[in-house]
Amino acid sequence: MTFDLVIRGGTIVTASDVTKADLGVRNGRIAAIAEHISEGNMVIDAGGRLVLPGGIDAHCHLDQPQAPGLAAKGAKMADGFRSGSISAAFGGTTTIVPFCVQHRGESLTAAVADYHRRAEGQSVTDYAFHLIVSDPTPAVLGQELPALIRRGHTSLKVYMTYDAMQLSDRQILDVFETARQEKAVMLIHAENHEIIGWLADRLECQGRTKPVAHATSRPLPVEREATHRAVTLAEIAGVPLVIVHVSGGEPLEEIRRARARGHVVIAETCPQYLLLTESDLEMPGMLGAKAMCSPPPRDREAQAALWRGIEDGTIEIFNSDHAPYCFDTDGKLKAGPNPSFRAVANGIPGLETRLPILFSEGVVKGRIDLPRFVALTATNNAKLYGLHPRKGTIAVGADADLAVWNPEKRMTITNDILHHNVDYTPFEGMEVQGWPETVVSRGQVIVQDNKLIGKPGRGRFLAQDSSSAWKTREISAWI
Repeated sequence: MTFDLVIRGGTIVTASDVTKADLGVRNGRIAAIAEHISEGNMVIDAGGRLVLPGGIDAHCHLDQPQAPGLAAKGAKMADGFRSGSISAAFGGTTTIVPFCVQHRGESLTAAVADYHRRAEGQSVTDYAFHLIVSDPTPAVLGQELPALIRRGHTSLKVYMTYDAMQLSDRQILDVFETARQEKAVMLIHAENHEIIGWLADRLECQGRTKPVAHATSRPLPVEREATHRAVTLAEIAGVPLVIVHVSGGEPLEEIRRARARGHVVIAETCPQYLLLTESDLEMPGMLGAKAMCSPPPRDREAQAALWRGIEDGTIEIFNSDHAPYCFDTDGKLKAGPNPSFRAVANGIPGLETRLPILFSEGVVKGRIDLPRFVALTATNNAKLYGLHPRKGTIAVGADADLAVWNPEKRMTITNDILHHNVDYTPFEGMEVQGWPETVVSRGQVIVQDNKLIGKPGRGRFLAQDSSSAWKTREISAWI
């Protein structure tokens, strides 16, 4: 029996097993896993290599229309679906889930249609959308959102901060109620908006306007309080909740306590919180803006707490929060050469470096094993966001989304080797061990020997099924 593609002699890793075997692909799907497969129209020798499920980055921002305030200052994202998906592919990621944002006064249905237009004919990898709800009108909650969820947009995000995005607790409960009725999963950006504004006003009055003041205005208690409140709202409404970009131990403790009470709460973290600290925002001039994200990086103690969360399973997903604002042009510093930290578009790039960083810092340094690496970067995202078993695993019948990984290859991360359109990486000069050499999407080689093989536009939109979070246990609303 001849296969379209055979990957021979590699060590296949899933979230549960590590097995040395050959793998056969036919019609874009995995058709066989066996000790030896002889016939293939194309054969990849994976001897001495790992064969991993292609990564799923379920927290990234691409070609996202800016809120009116930022747009007026000239901020725009450097990566659309073309450059963003290419960058993802070179980093071993074969599925991306960016955010489709509704701005206030805008129809959510119209926002989704616009985002589909932005993606059409652009992506090298497959993709889905999370929906950001910032204007939960009766029409949105009663008509548009239920219809969109039924069309395969089963993950929704709300914000507790940012002037253009923040919802009140009551509005969040309204969105949560619709999510419960339609069995969608909720993501939330948990920071206390009022405290941030109060601190930022006082910092500016004191003349403390450099990037490090961004971190001072968003201390860990701001995240801890909002995490507690978000979990409480989810408990009342009866929905599973994803706390995105957790940055330290205090919000993790809130999540652990909620789980101990029986609530379904999923924690996500990102590379910047494991590697950067507040001191990176203290670089000369405005260079610290290169490390500005929200929540901000913390300190070594917070990093240690996050590693404990990864090791003990409190943190279940690991995504990039790729926010592609350039540093010098049309991005972070568009407001002028010395803007206040409040005028800087914060967020950092990381689509391409996510997997190598976690492999090097986690697997190579013995903090996690290979199955845990796969779970954090692919399988758990696939299950949580309604893409499993088609995505996120290596099994007969699954899409042949694969990364052939050289676990010994050492690379120094520099911006000139990356494929995004951003003019910097916050991880410049970092040496990592482990790098993808061949990347396959639905049976087609899209990256090989550091060359792009896949054509932009080959990626497909993925309608999402219901989240595994609804299947974990029975979830009850307060009333």
